Amino acid sequence: MDSERICEILNRLSKEYVGGVYPGRNSEGLNPEWPCDPFHVLIATILSQRTKDDNTRKASDNLFHKFGTMEEIAAADPDEVAALIRPAGFPKQKSKAIVDCCRILLDEYGGVVPCDTEVLTTLPMVGRKTAACVRSYAMGIQSVCVDTHVHRISNLMGLVDTRTPEETEYALMELAPEDRWTDINRYLVRHGQETCIPNHPRCAKCAVRDLCDYGIRWEKESSE
Repeated sequence: MDSERICEILNRLSKEYVGGVYPGRNSEGLNPEWPCDPFHVLIATILSQRTKDDNTRKASDNLFHKFGTMEEIAAADPDEVAALIRPAGFPKQKSKAIVDCCRILLDEYGGVVPCDTEVLTTLPMVGRKTAACVRSYAMGIQSVCVDTHVHRISNLMGLVDTRTPEETEYALMELAPEDRWTDINRYLVRHGQETCIPNHPRCAKCAVRDLCDYGIRWEKESSE
């Protein structure tokens, strides 16, 4: 069954990648520059949109070195914020969203990041992926966070057959036990960064290729 298969995949990957990874953190899941709380994870995940992981880390560190609190960002000049986050791309759009987001959180939620997905997604540039990332990594709430790695690898493995990240999210929620939802992002992202690289999967060094539709085909073709 695919539910058993995904659990076995996650079990094996958890041994390969001891620390998970999410926007703004390094490959070990650690970063001494800023804390793993809902505010910092929210802002870093907004920065991660439409950019590479290394760019997210650079932009996050630049921003949080200068403005480390919600109040400081809310009071900041958006142009100064844009200059700091430029490595993440779309600096004007993201700086406006980040500053507005902090102001809304202070004015309407008392400076507390909401835990409800539907409420989170009313904030500027916060979609279901960003909400799930905040809930899972900063709040300890089991959530399926589907980024480009998770969407691509889940389809490549044959765990799902979906066209959009949102379809993938709901399909994986049906497939995996709820207590493994957060692990899906935690380990598939690392796998996508280090082994199942876009356009060039390293099947020869993959610990789960016998559980992956693509890997099974690769192994068969390699032996012919």
